[in-house]
Amino acid sequence: MSLHLFDTASRSVREFHPVRSGTASIYVCGPTPQGPPHIGHMRGALNYDVLRRWLTHQGLDVTLVRNVTDIDDKILRRAAEHERPWWEWSATFERQFEAAYDTLGCLPASIAPRATGHVTQMVELMRRLIDSGHAYAAAGDVYFDVRSYPEYGRLSGQRPDEVQQGESAAEGKRDPRDFTLWKGARPDEPSWPTPWGPGRPGWHLECSAMALTYLGAEFDVHGGGHDLVFPHHENELAQSRAAGDVFARFWMHNGIVGMAGEKMSKSLGNVVSIPALTERYRPQELRYHLVAPHYRSTIEFSEAALEESVRAYQRVESFVQRVGGRVGAVPLGEPGAEFAAAMDDDLGTPAAVAVVHNTVRRGFTALDGGDEQGALAAAATVRGQLAVLGLDPLALTSSTVDDRAGGALAALVGELLDQRQQARAARDFATADSVRDRLLAAGITVEDTPDGPQWTLKDG
Repeated sequence: MSLHLFDTASRSVREFHPVRSGTASIYVCGPTPQGPPHIGHMRGALNYDVLRRWLTHQGLDVTLVRNVTDIDDKILRRAAEHERPWWEWSATFERQFEAAYDTLGCLPASIAPRATGHVTQMVELMRRLIDSGHAYAAAGDVYFDVRSYPEYGRLSGQRPDEVQQGESAAEGKRDPRDFTLWKGARPDEPSWPTPWGPGRPGWHLECSAMALTYLGAEFDVHGGGHDLVFPHHENELAQSRAAGDVFARFWMHNGIVGMAGEKMSKSLGNVVSIPALTERYRPQELRYHLVAPHYRSTIEFSEAALEESVRAYQRVESFVQRVGGRVGAVPLGEPGAEFAAAMDDDLGTPAAVAVVHNTVRRGFTALDGGDEQGALAAAATVRGQLAVLGLDPLALTSSTVDDRAGGALAALVGELLDQRQQARAARDFATADSVRDRLLAAGITVEDTPDGPQWTLKDG
């Protein structure tokens, strides 16, 4: 395998070799369902979905675990503000996240474990840490002793004496750098029994416990947003290694989505929700917008940028449909060496997408020149490339009926566009304009591009 990935821990691009031959194991930090999902949440899920698809394409059996933090300070606070049970509040938005993943074409996680379902495993992990001198109980809470782990800070590059956990001072906490593994019971909050008193999980502990449960003491990739490097992933790494587990071989972090130079978040009031966006754009167009940039880059969201992505995807989609309409069924081909080289270079989707568009241009040239077999081969290659990105237009229809209807529409429109092209070549502009007007009256817009005419259905 020639795949190379950037590893945050080593700050280098390293060759990927799975822990267990023929398989790949990925743990992705999933949602804390305190509110509706927005595109900032979805970007990471889509990035790791592309990683999973590429590993699967290379013949590996992939296990992807994406957790749900269903108990959290923010969930408790927001549920109380709305006078709703915390578990109902969390479950309501968890369903919305799952719906958004499905809408945007994410393959279902192998398992999506909830934090509250793994308290037993968390207790066992705390016991190991306390017994080995890396954690201690105080006033009902349990803390990780940062000073006991000399390698603390290696993931984020911080010096231990400069660390600030962002936690408030508490009785019995030995050092402000120590982080909470378990929060002692508080009035009107849910709690679970432990040998050190009742309480609820700390944020960092739960992911280490769930990764160990489903992927073992050593696994291939731990993924999440760049904003999780510290403190969340730093603390996960420390507690797992201190307990004696190898934990993740690779740490991958996707860039954030911002608006006007700021990270997208609920607190900034600039959230763009998935339901709102998919009322105006098709899910595959939104997916293209989020997976085409490199996963480690920062995306600045704007309507103009999204509109450009829509046009780019529609050009590719139109080519595949047009070939299908003129030549016949387009098979799912191999993506080709140039595309593979781009993906193997740290999931280089910008270069991979450029290969897609170059293939489309060659395909249009073949189609316009009467080389139907050349066009068909190009369309098959494009399907194979798009399948890796979760964007194959012939695999996105919701039913066989839709697929047949779409193919019939593409065939009819393709014939009319060919007539229009012939009329324009003969300088019979009255006929060419008449064809365009007929399509427009039927709700189909035509745009002349360097790749040939592209058609889309008008909104509404």
